[in-house]
Amino acid sequence: MPTPTTPPPPRAIAHPAREEITLESVLAALADPVRLSIVRDLAAGRSAMACSAFRLPVTKSTGTHHFRVLREAGVIRQSYRGTARLNALREEDLEALFPGLLATVLAAAARRDGRPPRD
Repeated sequence: MPTPTTPPPPRAIAHPAREEITLESVLAALADPVRLSIVRDLAAGRSAMACSAFRLPVTKSTGTHHFRVLREAGVIRQSYRGTARLNALREEDLEALFPGLLATVLAAAARRDGRPPRD
């Protein structure tokens, strides 16, 4: 008679706690154009997005590096849904720590590119 099995626990992904996020790490993460593009896409979508949903001008392994830098800086939170790794902005944490920073960076990037800023 087969024994019931419990599903494995979800894969954990390490993230810095809110109090561990530093201004220097956030600014360094946002300084790269590819990472800023990821953050802009997340801000525009307002929901979690799979890594494969982003159109990045880099190889898959380099894209993975960029997502890791954003996660370790505390800019995004990653989680698994099945085999997909979902990405979401940590807007609440960033706003609590550095009020207006994310909105200012996104607005400046939009002005530079001639796009309307996000609401």
